Amino acid sequence: MTIRTIFPFTAIVGQERMLRALILNAVDPRIGGVLIRGERGTAKSTAARALAALLPAVEVVEGCRFGCDPHDTLNWCTECQERAAISADPLPIAIRRTPFIDLPVSATEDRVVGTLDIEQAIQKGERHFEPGILAAANRGMLYIDEVNLLDDHVVDILLDSAAMGVNIVEREGISFIHPAKFILVGTMNPEEGDLRPQLLDRFAFSVEIHGILDKRQRVEIMRRNLGFETDPRQFHGMWLDAEEALSKQIAQARKLLPHVAYTSRDLLIIADLTSSMEVDGHRSDLVILKGARAQAAFEGRGAITPHDIALAAELALPHRVKAGPFRKSEMGIQALDERIEQLKGQTVPGDQRQESEDAEDEDAKKKITPLT
Repeated sequence: MTIRTIFPFTAIVGQERMLRALILNAVDPRIGGVLIRGERGTAKSTAARALAALLPAVEVVEGCRFGCDPHDTLNWCTECQERAAISADPLPIAIRRTPFIDLPVSATEDRVVGTLDIEQAIQKGERHFEPGILAAANRGMLYIDEVNLLDDHVVDILLDSAAMGVNIVEREGISFIHPAKFILVGTMNPEEGDLRPQLLDRFAFSVEIHGILDKRQRVEIMRRNLGFETDPRQFHGMWLDAEEALSKQIAQARKLLPHVAYTSRDLLIIADLTSSMEVDGHRSDLVILKGARAQAAFEGRGAITPHDIALAAELALPHRVKAGPFRKSEMGIQALDERIEQLKGQTVPGDQRQESEDAEDEDAKKKITPLT
């Protein structure tokens, strides 16, 4: 791993829930992103940039402007599909660093999705597509600071692309398609306004963070920041082993993720939790399941446990339980915390779980392919 002058992810003090939310999205970008809400100076943007710096390098189709996955031919961009159609040999492969794209608050729709040159298409009969931010962020991280100040329509586009994993641009009967799979990270200060409930629900995870009050931890924060400012390279070198270990753990978790199994009992636990908390819609159920599988994969296990479900629910439910003008928010959050703590105590070893399951549940115990 190349030493970079970015504050190391593993050197961040505290904020465990925020770090866990970012790591799980790195293991499985299909979870759907994370919204980090907190006051100024709580390492929100530092954590996002630090995570991008240690993400494993990825294989791409050489020369592709969109970084298409050479092994995922079904989701290639229009250009790669056309290249493959006229080439007798497989498209060449290159290695690139995981991109980190910082979206400006002033970004317009055309800047985000890209533009088609209609005039050139009409006059010369050639399709010319100018890639946007979604193309640059493909298979990387898209970071939005002050997401609550971004135009709602642009936020909708970003969330739709993150959910579908593809960007389709159509103008005057001309279309262009390219993959748009990325880890979406938004940060905001609630004092400057909040997101609409509809947009808030679209973020898979949401974390509220506050300044650390423990005196020892605050002293450690000062020491580490001063050490980084004095000599960034030397400071990064001190944390290089931890950074490399975390990077390898994420890479291994990505490989294990498709093989992480769950049972019908796990699905019932999730459904019981979300229904008892009167959570609207079904997005939260799917997010919890994906988060639990990513948590198990990150810990190197082949099946999820109630503890994994609890850890995922901590990130997926608080911003959804609060939704609704006629609900008692604080009571809802207190009840949710109690339910999650109960689940954390239900860590049942895999062998015991299989023995306690009914015979009719055997099919559900088999490995189930990842959700799309």
